[in-house]
Amino acid sequence: MARVSDRHTKVVIVGGGPGGYEAALVAAQLGADVTLVDRDGIGGAAVLTDCVPSKALISTSDFLSRFTAADKLGVGFEVPDGNQGAHAHLRAVNQRILRLAAAQSEDISTRLGAVGVRVVRGRGVLASVDRVEVRDEDDGVVEELAAEVVLVATGASPRVLESAPPDGERILTWQQIYGLQELPERLVVVGSGVTGAELAHAYLGLGSEVVLVSSRDRVLPGEDADAAAVLENVFRRRGMQVLNRSRAAGVERTSDGVRVRLQDGRTVDGSHVLIAVGSVPRTTEMGLEKCGVELSSSGHIAVDRVSRTSARGVYAAGDCTGVLALASVAAMQGRIAMAHALGDAVSPMNLRAVSANIFTDPEIATVGYSQKDIDEGRVEARSVMMPLATNPRAKMQNIEDGFVKLFARTGTSNVVGGVIVSPRASELIFPVALAVQNRLTVDQLAATFTVYPSLSGSVAEAARRLHSLQD
Repeated sequence: MARVSDRHTKVVIVGGGPGGYEAALVAAQLGADVTLVDRDGIGGAAVLTDCVPSKALISTSDFLSRFTAADKLGVGFEVPDGNQGAHAHLRAVNQRILRLAAAQSEDISTRLGAVGVRVVRGRGVLASVDRVEVRDEDDGVVEELAAEVVLVATGASPRVLESAPPDGERILTWQQIYGLQELPERLVVVGSGVTGAELAHAYLGLGSEVVLVSSRDRVLPGEDADAAAVLENVFRRRGMQVLNRSRAAGVERTSDGVRVRLQDGRTVDGSHVLIAVGSVPRTTEMGLEKCGVELSSSGHIAVDRVSRTSARGVYAAGDCTGVLALASVAAMQGRIAMAHALGDAVSPMNLRAVSANIFTDPEIATVGYSQKDIDEGRVEARSVMMPLATNPRAKMQNIEDGFVKLFARTGTSNVVGGVIVSPRASELIFPVALAVQNRLTVDQLAATFTVYPSLSGSVAEAARRLHSLQD
């Protein structure tokens, strides 16, 4: 690809997660002189301590869970001594996960080097809008970098409770769980958002007894209510104890585990506790406000739809912006920022076309407008929900839980959103995302061939039912 400019614009990127490394790749492709300042490892939390490790852990759990359902398919595992079943060896599981994460980080580093991106180890601090200081662990300045464009992509860290300080042994954040050598006998998960639900599901599948403490009326309070209800029912049916409307007040170590105190006076005992109550942006002590970068009350960097901050020449991407805590969104923000800064063609971020997935079993995938948006009048749309129980491929695969829900704008019949609850919903949401992104109608979606039998057939069937509901 031809360079947008032969001027070799100096770009400095602070943070090596998806927002940072994707931005670096685009900037290098567009002919810029790119330096990436990173202190935690290329790939950031997404690769090293969050997305890649957690989804690898969940994949292991899901693989193990197949054995528990084998008898429903007429499959048995008989051995001479009469014992059967599969078991998770957590030390080996975590060793594999960390090797996988390290290999992914190395692959990204190799790609950055191949396109000429210079990587500097250290903590990046903005001395001005056109100068970044690289500091070491003792906060000494080891290098100063001139910059015509700066991108801040420093991510976020797990939010901790003052009444439950993590110790990395029994009281854990989601970044610390991969140091466990043995499977928790009884894991108490505090927080029923995406991270809490995913990891509660993972450890339940691996064989732990799990208690999920939710301060809200249901798990996944920010997600589609029908989808959350399905998942909560599955959790309970598989033996998880779900405590709704139960806010944690503190955690203390006991002689052989932990005790979680709830605000209503109850206590929950366990061998370990995982604190999953959100994250905080890593934007302190970076010189941002001094340089005119506006921060929200929560500490997130305010950005527009092309990732610009309030300071000239300074962009931001990823979890430090608080736009959407998704690696895909961080990467897109970074790419858009560099295209805009370096004069390439660019389209502003379209959050209504973002697809997201919760990696539980079943998975919950969403895109576009939600049922809540419709109910609260933000969009006029019709909806239909198709249970997977009627799908022939679902019956063959012993899938008992899940559905496809589509939303179509009243009048135009354009597909404006959808929810899929199913195994591999992260793959099934793609045709719905294509329809939302390209403003396809339900008739266009319905007229597209699907394989028979297939789970995707329920997407087309839902579209056909929406056609029959047209005014």
